[in-house]
Amino acid sequence: MDHTIVWQDRKRVWCGLPWTFTKYELSQSKLIIKTGFFTQKQDEVRLYRILDLSLSRTLIQRIFGLGTIKCNSVDKTMKNFEIKNIKDAENVKNQLSDYIEEARRANRVSSREFMVEDDEIDDGDEDDEV
Repeated sequence: MDHTIVWQDRKRVWCGLPWTFTKYELSQSKLIIKTGFFTQKQDEVRLYRILDLSLSRTLIQRIFGLGTIKCNSVDKTMKNFEIKNIKDAENVKNQLSDYIEEARRANRVSSREFMVEDDEIDDGDEDDEV
């Protein structure tokens, strides 16, 4: 799979300026988060391992055109993480979601969700008639 960077940005401070040492890079198969100045750290998650995405935007973030994408994954080192204070967050989330689905298909990964109606749940509290 192609590892060409398709999106990159850095975490921004509350006023939208990129004065932080956190950088995000997205390819079609993985997301990399680089942090630190003196001590640098690089985390990577394969996109097919991400299970859920959500977007949050505080009032201040909306004023400055920023947002935070919350990710839940099955990765051992990056279970729940955030892509914080990025520009054009809604479009980035949609792009990330598309690449996640593409990576799942390419790696033949499927997730199974069990959906049960409320009236089908047996909680054991009701008296059964004999």
